[in-house]
Amino acid sequence: MTEDTSANSEPNASTHSPGRPGPAPGTYMRVVKSYVLRAGRTTVAQARAYELYSAHFLLPYAPRPLDADTAFGRRAPLVMEIGFGMGGATAHIARVRPEDNFLCCEVHEPGVGALLKLAGDEGLENIRIVRHDAVEVLDHMLGESSLDGVHIFFPDPWHKSRHHKRRLIQAPFVNRLARHLKPGGYLHLATDWQPYAEQMLSVLGAEPLLANTAQPGGDGYVPKPDYRPLTKFENRGLKLGHGVWDLVFTRV
Repeated sequence: MTEDTSANSEPNASTHSPGRPGPAPGTYMRVVKSYVLRAGRTTVAQARAYELYSAHFLLPYAPRPLDADTAFGRRAPLVMEIGFGMGGATAHIARVRPEDNFLCCEVHEPGVGALLKLAGDEGLENIRIVRHDAVEVLDHMLGESSLDGVHIFFPDPWHKSRHHKRRLIQAPFVNRLARHLKPGGYLHLATDWQPYAEQMLSVLGAEPLLANTAQPGGDGYVPKPDYRPLTKFENRGLKLGHGVWDLVFTRV
């Protein structure tokens, strides 16, 4: 699901969804970004959702602190999702966790339109969307120790060795995320690419601000939390014998 990838030494996310294209030419820049813009066509329904629901669910990026209580119209635990693909899993999580607020960052226009439609049609008042680079949202709109959780599901694994530097989950970015979590807040990652899962486990395990919630003596991964749904793509992979690895670490 997610659409945020990196183009620099602090790579960032991109979804692992069917038919996902690679990065567009010219997107490898020396400016830290949390995404690579991808081609995609907005449907009539998604365009209509922009018209109907943007004013309510879409938050404009602004380089100043976000007043989350005002943005959501209530005070509640704040969870950030970095890259949400077409938004199906995000809407499900918001639906089964109505007590939490979900701040969702995505740059892919069709994906934003799809989640706007889900949120608007279902009245999911605990979702707000920022169509902007998640790194800049973290740096300029969210203070340190402001988040109760962060979700990054199926970031682009950048399979080739020469592209590993583009991966989202690397030490500088993980430290940035950890500093934005409140004590006791959590970071939940999921991937279906075992070498990337191993890198994630190594990077998160080396971050002194984070502690693994996995059972001591185990492999370091956790069973899929109930709130994270199986996507169609993930379910197909599981039926073919492919693995999926979830990691949940908490801020100490």
